Amino acid sequence: MSSLANYFHTLRYLRSVQVFGRVGYKLWRPRPDQRPAPALRALPNPYAMPINTPGSMLAPDAFRLLNLEGKISEPSDWQGNARSQLWTYNLHYFDDLNAADASLRLTWHQQLLARWIDENPPGVGIGWDPYPVSRRIVNWIKWSLRGNLPTAKVRQSLAVQTRWLNRRLEFHLQGNHLFANAKALVHAGLFFQGEEAEQWLQRGLSLMRTEIGEQVLADGGHYERSTMYHAAFVEDLLDTVGIMHAYGLVPDPAWSETIARMVVWLDAMSHPDCGLAFFNDAAFGIAPTALQLRAYAARLNIQLEPIVQDGLLELMPSGYVRIALAPFFVICDIAPIGPDHLPAHAHADTLSFELSFNGRRVFVNSGTSEYGLSAERRRQRGTAAHNTLVIDDEDSSEVWAGFRVARRSRARLISAIADKSAMNVLGEHDGYRRLSGRNLHRRRWMLSGEGLFVQDTVEGRFRTAKCYFNLHPEIRPQQRHGSDVQLSDSQGTLLEMRFEGAAAVDIVDSTWHPEFGVSVASRCIVVKLAGVRLETSIRVCAEN
Repeated sequence: MSSLANYFHTLRYLRSVQVFGRVGYKLWRPRPDQRPAPALRALPNPYAMPINTPGSMLAPDAFRLLNLEGKISEPSDWQGNARSQLWTYNLHYFDDLNAADASLRLTWHQQLLARWIDENPPGVGIGWDPYPVSRRIVNWIKWSLRGNLPTAKVRQSLAVQTRWLNRRLEFHLQGNHLFANAKALVHAGLFFQGEEAEQWLQRGLSLMRTEIGEQVLADGGHYERSTMYHAAFVEDLLDTVGIMHAYGLVPDPAWSETIARMVVWLDAMSHPDCGLAFFNDAAFGIAPTALQLRAYAARLNIQLEPIVQDGLLELMPSGYVRIALAPFFVICDIAPIGPDHLPAHAHADTLSFELSFNGRRVFVNSGTSEYGLSAERRRQRGTAAHNTLVIDDEDSSEVWAGFRVARRSRARLISAIADKSAMNVLGEHDGYRRLSGRNLHRRRWMLSGEGLFVQDTVEGRFRTAKCYFNLHPEIRPQQRHGSDVQLSDSQGTLLEMRFEGAAAVDIVDSTWHPEFGVSVASRCIVVKLAGVRLETSIRVCAEN
């Protein structure tokens, strides 16, 4: 499709606030307000310990971020030079201030705070983009509330940063960015006192209430349908509850119920190894796990339901169905790619699934190792990097330009039924209706004591249809008896796969991306359909 068509099918979904907001954001840049900072507010209550971030400082001027090392030797290094924008953003977050062992680097931190202020003048450079400003404000305030006395220089910079942010809120981006902006205003509004701080606080709280109402779906899922950003959103909400308690404010009672629903959702979308499932942009090490969020909620006296291990659980309207019957654990994706106006973190993964067996991941989606405009970013978002069907080598949704989606699939859950013998999930999507064959993909998952059965059906004309089964790096596939494939790991044989309706079965090299900056060699089973239907059975290996 042409670039012009991509733009048309992307822009037509945007809200007016995004369009006009982006124009205003580009054309108008406020002058930094460097009036003296307000006085600090007294802290009447204990501050509940937030979640510790992973350590990232290797030396006073050296960092390991997103699994890549870099130094800040010169003031210009703060602008990233040859590094990615995401790496540079992380540099400006100051996450290391709140690492588990942060107290061991107190002198480094004090020097780094002073250096950042000196080498990043107000309003100048990437560090003054609203999102890193929001993350940095919160981290500096958390660090202060954990017993570190901020200097007058730090307090002054915090006030200047908050005033800047208050005039640069990311209405043009929406989603998790706007919520992070609001969280920072609340933190600064509580940290300082006086009329100006009260205005920050009230604006932040008002914006948070509005965004919670829109971004949190009825089932507790975050509307961007990324497990990683969902977990980050829950942490943001818990951090806000925590600082409000510390300053003697009572959060909206509905927030505890929202947190409880969101944690239960994340439980369902986490594998037995306690790590997140990889749907849309997702990776380990960026956001907390469900268990970490549960522990944090307990410190804030928020009551949560116990974890449910087995059975069928519909997460609607998010669009996921978890089916679990030991030793199998499966998550089925019948979800929208995200809200129409905000598909930035979407992958073309409709009707994909992930599977664990005996607590070990077997079938995995690609994960996310980078952002930006690279061919690898495009590949990781593409349909073939997920466990679903590809028609005529096209993606089910037209992902492009790093964070854009043109024409997108619409998924529909037809049924999700559990009885004494099995759990059945049936869904379909119309992402390939745009092709000349006007194709529809329908998939059925059936989980029973015998294993998982997956049936794929394609309507309409097509040249080729292929199902991809991406394997965890520890899983070794071996083709046996024609098209049958046996799966094993270091502990022995695990599962056997059989395909009915396959014209060819190939095992190809691939990669998995569990963290940013990480690429792990893996294998992928590619099954070409002989006709319009493929039936795949995944059973416990007879040798077990």
